[in-house]
Formats: sequence, C-alpha cells, structure tokens
Amino acid sequence: MNSSDSNVKLSNSPKGILSGLSVMALLFVLNSCAPEEGQEIDLGYVEWDSEIASTHVVAAVLEDELNQNVSMQSAEAGPMWAGMGRGDFDATVSAWLPATHEAYWDDFGDDVVDLGPNLEEARIGWVVPEYTPIESVEEVNDFYDELDGEIIGIDPGAGLMQASEEAIEVYGIELDLVEGSDAAMTAALESAINNEEHIVVTGWTPHWKFSAYDLKYLDDPEGAFGEAEAIHTIVTPDLENENPEAYEFLDNFYWTNEQIGEVMVLIEEGMEPMEAARAWLSDNEDILDDWLN
Repeated sequence: MNSSDSNVKLSNSPKGILSGLSVMALLFVLNSCAPEEGQEIDLGYVEWDSEIASTHVVAAVLEDELNQNVSMQSAEAGPMWAGMGRGDFDATVSAWLPATHEAYWDDFGDDVVDLGPNLEEARIGWVVPEYTPIESVEEVNDFYDELDGEIIGIDPGAGLMQASEEAIEVYGIELDLVEGSDAAMTAALESAINNEEHIVVTGWTPHWKFSAYDLKYLDDPEGAFGEAEAIHTIVTPDLENENPEAYEFLDNFYWTNEQIGEVMVLIEEGMEPMEAARAWLSDNEDILDDWLN
C-alpha cells in the first residue's frame, strides 16, 4: 500500500473497522437529514390577469418555500375544469363562484374539493374615474355628449359584454357599447384620465387598473351585473393525503383585491409573472408567514 492508498482505504484492524462503522453511521445520519426530493404539483388556471398573478404567486411559494416541483398550464375555463375533474391538475386558484363558473361546478363539483374563497368581492360592472359625477347606471344617458355616446367594452364574447347588453336593455341606455379588447379599454381609460375627460368602461375586479387609477363602480340598482362573487381554490380529492404540505398552504391562501392588484401592476409594468410574484412576496413576508402557518 502506498501513501496515497492509506488515505482512502480502511484498516482491517478492530480500530479501523470501528472507524469505518463510524463513518457509515455519520453518512446515514446526514442522508436522513437531507431535504427530500420535491413533490410534483400541477396547477391549472385561466388566462386572465388576476389568475396569472395569483397562480404565479402560489407557484413561487410552492417552489421556494415548500420545495415543490410546480407545473403550470393555462386553459379556457371549460378545459381547466374538465382537467380538474379528470385529475390532470392537482389544484387551481381560478374558480369564480357561484355564478361565473356555475355550469362547470355543476358538471365537475362532485369530482373535486372546494377549499373556499382565496379572494372575495370579485365583481363586474361599469366603471368610471373617481372624479366623474356619474354615480349610477341610471344616470349614464344624462352624460351622452360628455361620453361621446359610447361605453368602452372589451371582446364581444366576454360574459361582461353580455351583462352590459342586458344592462343597456334594462336601463334603456342610449349609448353604444363599443367592442374591443382589455388592452384597448385600458388605453382609452388612461387617455381619458390623463385629459380629465369623462368615460365609462366595462370593468371587473380584480384588475390592475384599480391599483393604477382612482376608479369607482357605477351603482346597479336593478342587478343587471349580478352580485359580487369570490374566487375559490379547488383541489383534487387525493391532494390532502398525497401532498399535505401543499394542501395546507393552499387551504390557507387568501388575499385581498389590493394585494393581488399590486402583483398585477408589476406584471403590467413589464415584469415576468414569476419575477413579479417573488418581488411581491419579498415585500410581504408577514402575509407569506400567515399562509405557511
């Protein structure tokens, strides 16, 4: 045996054998204390600004705090709910209940577990800048000229546009509902605010524009836009047993319109969703602690 071999080989003497056993015991202890390989968890979400923000915040917590391997997939509401029902996804924080996703709950509610709201006071309606004297949908016709005879809408297939058409009929609104997109609506809103002009736009909460501007909903005494909703966390029945840490966090996950709005503004200003999520979590460690407790 040369000198280099003596550094790596154990002696056959009793003292050498004991030393070898000690090393093996130490290695066993170290291995038993090492963190376990992260569990896999699949999140489904709908491609809305609010759900992009919430899902990436949830994913950041699962990855950074709970050592989970997270997969995220966006889909339209129908496929997302179908995926939850089949078990393609383990969880979603994108379920609008009781009205917006009512049909999907009727189809798949028996196959999933509802952990309750993660955000309350979600709603839709017509929105104006705070400085606008209009307070109710009933008053919109009185400002026909100031509004250029238009209500600025979004894409024609949206449920909000269908509710707006109903409001036009219920209230006898004489203005035209202009079809467009979320981006076109917010651009028109920003231009009007910069020039202190009057404008009525289709709006919903949560949305980043409520954090960026001082806005208010118009009163809807006839209930054309329905009641306020909540966004719920939905998981598969097996998640509690298979991934109890993730289940407990998801059960604790709850925040406000103001908090989700802060994340959406960061994304709107150019941050990647996961970067925005981690930046917000870094500034809100007290909320993170509540979720993890």
